[in-house]
Amino acid sequence: MLRSDLFKEREENLMKKVIVLLIASILVIGLLSGCGGNETKNSTTDDDSNMSNKAKVTLWYYWENKDHQEILASIIKDFNDSQKKIEVAAEYVPFTDFKKQLSIGVAANKLPDIAIIDNPDHAAYARMGLFADITDKIKDWPDKDQYFEGPWKSCTLDGKVYGIPFGSNCLALFYNEDMLTKANVEVPTTWDELKVAAKKLTGDGVTGIAISAPKNEEGTFQFMPWLLSTGAEIDKINSPEAIKAFDYLAGLVEDGSMSKEVINWTQGDVLKQFQASKTAMMINGPWQIPTLKEDSPDLKWNVSLAPKDKEYASVLGGENWGVINGDKVDESLEFLMYAVSSHKVKEYIGKFGYLPSRRDVAIDKQFTDDPIMKVFTEEMQYARPRGPHPKWPEVSNAISTALQETLTLTKSPEEAAKKCQEKIDKIENE
Repeated sequence: MLRSDLFKEREENLMKKVIVLLIASILVIGLLSGCGGNETKNSTTDDDSNMSNKAKVTLWYYWENKDHQEILASIIKDFNDSQKKIEVAAEYVPFTDFKKQLSIGVAANKLPDIAIIDNPDHAAYARMGLFADITDKIKDWPDKDQYFEGPWKSCTLDGKVYGIPFGSNCLALFYNEDMLTKANVEVPTTWDELKVAAKKLTGDGVTGIAISAPKNEEGTFQFMPWLLSTGAEIDKINSPEAIKAFDYLAGLVEDGSMSKEVINWTQGDVLKQFQASKTAMMINGPWQIPTLKEDSPDLKWNVSLAPKDKEYASVLGGENWGVINGDKVDESLEFLMYAVSSHKVKEYIGKFGYLPSRRDVAIDKQFTDDPIMKVFTEEMQYARPRGPHPKWPEVSNAISTALQETLTLTKSPEEAAKKCQEKIDKIENE
């Protein structure tokens, strides 16, 4: 390498570090006191005594579902028992703190070696330099051709690969069969039908429908099907179509068909409302199915496509495995090659209630013969991705903020959409 090239490379590396620190500091300001640091994390492995002679690999995840935590722990245990060189340990970081902890970790040089990350956020953190470019390391890995285009694309940026898909999902309508039968209500297929049905099903401490609408990615995720069903686009959030989506949901809150508390509910909270028969219908994903079956065996429920305005719509969800750009890239990849092998994915992905990101797993009978999963498989045809966009977290924050302003009735749908569009335009032009 020429000295001039070496100098240039050092200069570029220094500039990247400065940019990362600046971005991270913006996210950290005002948030440090609200972060739980190490106290927010619960390790799935408490006994470190057997790790002294092995390379230690730390994995962060944000699933609050205990079943998901146990399945992940099982995958890790199987890997740890299969070889003697590497010991993987997982730590839970709450979803509301996850991005803050990663950003703080970049600035403080305190990061895991692997992160299970929401797929629309992958590109943004890859741009920050958080994730390692593994393009060359997996160039001869034949399994990469088994992945569906959408999930695989979410792991890439500028033609480079920064991770491997974990699993995919989308959103559909869950409904309580007994409640609908008692109220003589048909399963709604359109927004007009849903509005009437939700009103009829509301009363005696029960709301007709529930969604998750907090001021974070969950809120944006849940808003996407409503937005896209009108024919609106993310970059035209102040269009008449997009305003209609905000207005429709605000109307459900105004007439009491949807609780005003949805602005505080996670998707897990919405599930609990449905399990307790406090809401007759909910928008949620297939990852909730195992919990419904296990914890509410007597509840009669079913699923259908999310009701439409102009067209059926849903949103592509799921997570990716991201390898942190550090000194444990090779060890982390060794674990991932184990965890994402077709036979291993076939063992666990259905237990999560996820749809496989791999074609060779998607054809397994556990997915093709299940009537509930068939609905989600059909819904996937209408699922649109969030990005990938290197500034998606900022775009998402603008959208979820507008949704909160609308549902709390602090701003009209028009005002909230206008303000949101101004934020998005500024983000795009920065």
